[in-house]
Amino acid sequence: MNSILYIIGLALQIFQFILLARVLLTWFPNIDQSNPLIRLVYQITEPVLAPIRQAIPPERTGMMDISPIVVFLIIIVLRQLIF
Repeated sequence: MNSILYIIGLALQIFQFILLARVLLTWFPNIDQSNPLIRLVYQITEPVLAPIRQAIPPERTGMMDISPIVVFLIIIVLRQLIF
């Protein structure tokens, strides 16, 4: 049981790093979106960010996308519950 929880915690931590990479990529608007690594980052994070973005549209937050912040908070809570 502990090994399963460890793997889940590790997966959440890896996802946090990938999400952080996506957030940092937004700082470079001229970055090549056809790069396979960048496409991979977007493909991994978009299924998680899209439902939150729909629930909290940017119009409510002053045209700012806060979905990564919400996902970070959810991951922090999940990791606290696991450990």
